[in-house]
Amino acid sequence: VQLVESGGGLVQSGGSLTLSCASSGFTFSTYHLRWFRQAPGRERERVAHISSSGGMTNYADSVKGRFTISRDNAKNTVYLQMNSLKPEDTAVYFCNALASRGIQQYWGQGIQVAVSS
Repeated sequence: VQLVESGGGLVQSGGSLTLSCASSGFTFSTYHLRWFRQAPGRERERVAHISSSGGMTNYADSVKGRFTISRDNAKNTVYLQMNSLKPEDTAVYFCNALASRGIQQYWGQGIQVAVSS
């Protein structure tokens, strides 16, 4: 099983980034997909969730209206479009796959996003 994030980097406040997470080794379409982030000294928090069908999404209040999660089941990839970035969005971002039936879950290795003021 692999989940590989890409698209992170350094961006100025107000800018945009799109994270991608390419997956393999499991039945992607039967898993809910989530993005988490962890800033230095803080607990990991869930940022966005998309259901296995793609029909339901939800977001942390801190990113609602600025971030959009989407998935392409044909490409086994989940995305996180991040707009109007703020310095407090600086963190390591992780993608996560959670089985829609059962408790199996997988994590990516994480990717750094840094937003300068």
